[in-house]
Amino acid sequence: MFALPNLLYAYDALEPYIDAKTMEIHHAKHHAAYVAKLNEALAQAPELQNKSLEELLSSLDSAPEAIRTAVRNHGGGHYNHSLFWTLMKPGGSDQPQGELAARLAKSFGDWTKFREAFTKATLGLFGSGWTWLVADSSGELSIVTTANQDSPISQGLKPLLGLDVWEHAYYLKYQNRRPEYVEAWWNVVNWPTVAARLEK
Repeated sequence: MFALPNLLYAYDALEPYIDAKTMEIHHAKHHAAYVAKLNEALAQAPELQNKSLEELLSSLDSAPEAIRTAVRNHGGGHYNHSLFWTLMKPGGSDQPQGELAARLAKSFGDWTKFREAFTKATLGLFGSGWTWLVADSSGELSIVTTANQDSPISQGLKPLLGLDVWEHAYYLKYQNRRPEYVEAWWNVVNWPTVAARLEK
């Protein structure tokens, strides 16, 4: 059975960019609900209970039809959020360095152009979903968006960086001002973790 991961920082650690109350509700309520509902669905399919989250999401067609949507939605929600928490840290880390910076420059022109492209994709995403920096099987980098709690790994892509743009991620502080939330989020990105994911 899956469990809600602990955060590596306090709920107020990302202030003033992401407020403590949003973090608490986001983690302890929304993420916890995805975990509970995923476990509830998997209770109906004992043959899937030894599979990792990555295995479940990368082969959704193998899940019984009766729970496939639940695995997609709640499994995706659990995976996406578990990753999301690790991609932020108090104080952030300015901008990428080393190999990650070089790869971003190769794929997007430079750091500024990457940030502009990622932000544009995020602001253009209709409704609830995520924006991702991903690597394909050949290591090529690209920016993709997914609706709801769909995960890039269901498309055979490896997520390196992800931004949650469901309203529950920002509405208490930013209301309908998604651009302000996105601009603030850049201040807490954990680039060393993104770089480590690229190295893998």
